[in-house]
Amino acid sequence: MVGAALGAVAARPWLGLAGWALLAGTFGLSAGLYLLHLALLRLCPPHDLRKRYGASWALVTGASSGIGKSLTVRLAEQGLDVVMVAYPDKVLDKSHAELKKRFPKRKFVKVPADLGSAGYLETVEKATEGLDVQCVFSNAGYMLTGFFCKSELPQVLANLECNVTSGVAICHHFARRMLAKDLPGCIVLTSSAAAAMPSPMSIMYSATKSFVSAFGAGLAAEVTSKGIDVCVVHPSPVASNFYDKAKKMDMLDFFKNFAVSPDQLPDEIFRSIGRTVWADVGATAQGFRLMMKVVDYNFLSTLLAKIGHTFPDYKRHDN
Repeated sequence: MVGAALGAVAARPWLGLAGWALLAGTFGLSAGLYLLHLALLRLCPPHDLRKRYGASWALVTGASSGIGKSLTVRLAEQGLDVVMVAYPDKVLDKSHAELKKRFPKRKFVKVPADLGSAGYLETVEKATEGLDVQCVFSNAGYMLTGFFCKSELPQVLANLECNVTSGVAICHHFARRMLAKDLPGCIVLTSSAAAAMPSPMSIMYSATKSFVSAFGAGLAAEVTSKGIDVCVVHPSPVASNFYDKAKKMDMLDFFKNFAVSPDQLPDEIFRSIGRTVWADVGATAQGFRLMMKVVDYNFLSTLLAKIGHTFPDYKRHDN
């Protein structure tokens, strides 16, 4: 069949030109609509979430540092009280004390919880009993690097629990509460630019973030008409302690050169809520999205399977 098709193209060169023109036109239309969407979004001001939903309380997971802390600060600036869910350590204690001092009129509920182990949902439920949480930011997550088969299974499953299951559980709990009380609100999920493509040596991260993106897209179709906006954020690299525990990887070092301050993200995220389901924030995330409109996912996966062993990162950790 392939040979017959190639023969037909050879006999009629215009067929080949027409095929290339069709492919170029299809990509041009897809990329053009994507870029138009980004341009129109840039013209919109960030939402004031307290006014948009008549909300008093927000919840942020991973609130002690990085994107989560920046979101917490911005929510407080808008007049919202915030439930801060984060790993139980001194970083959470310090951030909680700092924000209470910085915003004396706002309430900050500190919820120490390990989202990678059992029991976190009960802890969150108890801490938020009686609070109408209308803005939910499922932001917690971390990256395991190195070979999947060399990682211990409990470590892998804890990563899966934190990056995926905890977000599903927390979103399910608060979405049901909002629906039961007929309250408007938003659910914002932090995914990653890595969700757009296969990522050897950090496969749990790209795989879990792909789930988050698909989960948010499906959830949006179910609850938007009921007054709950869902937005999945794909940030570009952010300068935070996110990479501190990652193993040495040339690819990570390369992208860290383009990292931006987490304080630049909240307004971009608030601008996207209610206006788009997937929000690609920053040049890296937008570049990945455009690239995957040209390069087929399976082609890229197959190519990486054939040449991945030649990469320096592979050789460095294959011992």
